[in-house]
Amino acid sequence: MSTNITPAHQHAFEALTGGAYDNLALFSCFVNGEPASAIVAITPDEDGNTLTIQPLFVSVTPDMVLTDHDGLEA
Repeated sequence: MSTNITPAHQHAFEALTGGAYDNLALFSCFVNGEPASAIVAITPDEDGNTLTIQPLFVSVTPDMVLTDHDGLEA
């Protein structure tokens, strides 16, 4: 069976479910202009004055259509 799950997706999932990280946050944002929220990892850059916000997963927006590998809506 083919999969769209990448090693980066797997790592993000493990970060979210494993409880080993304390730098995760729920972030209000927009996806393609639509209101959404994302689960993000927040880390300070080396200078200590700048934060990097790395999205791990984003919420489903009204115009998103989730399908399986056969094109059937989930």
